[in-house]
Amino acid sequence: MAKYTVLITKTVQKQLKKLPDEIAERLEEEMLNLENDPRSRGSRKLKSRDAYRIRIGDYRFIYFIDDKLLMVTVIKVGHRKDIYR
Repeated sequence: MAKYTVLITKTVQKQLKKLPDEIAERLEEEMLNLENDPRSRGSRKLKSRDAYRIRIGDYRFIYFIDDKLLMVTVIKVGHRKDIYR
């Protein structure tokens, strides 16, 4: 299987800096794992839009998959109470 390129937007980078270090590291690690399998066991397809989410404790990140370009774009990260707004 081909590797995907993982693109983390500037907005997500800023959001990660605001989180506790332990949580941010776990989220970043999971984001980088998407290059091998963007539809991993922990991912869920969102009903509200054509995107996926992964849960790490009380935090989530949302991303798009472009199979033609082999690219994953992480668009949002945050606490579960705020992420879907």
